[in-house]
Amino acid sequence: MVLSSAFARSRTLMARHDVSPHMVKWWKGVRPDEGQVTRHLSPYEQQIILPWLKTWPKRAYDKFADSGPYLVSTFIIVYGVAAASDAADAAQDRSYRY
Repeated sequence: MVLSSAFARSRTLMARHDVSPHMVKWWKGVRPDEGQVTRHLSPYEQQIILPWLKTWPKRAYDKFADSGPYLVSTFIIVYGVAAASDAADAAQDRSYRY
């Protein structure tokens, strides 16, 4: 009698082997789907970054070829205006000397 009652609580846990013991009650009513994908690629085997790295130089070149002239001309204009304003400020500072 003692032997059968000692394993009485573990019988329900042995009913499912694909679920951790503390989730057996939660998963006991779930029926397996037919046609469900049970094998998949592990997240550790997926190559998430590698395809992006392989195409990065081409995409960077395309982006620069598309907007590069605008960026370069804008940089030249801004740098030229800053240099001209510094030179004008320095000339004004020298004009007030004794």
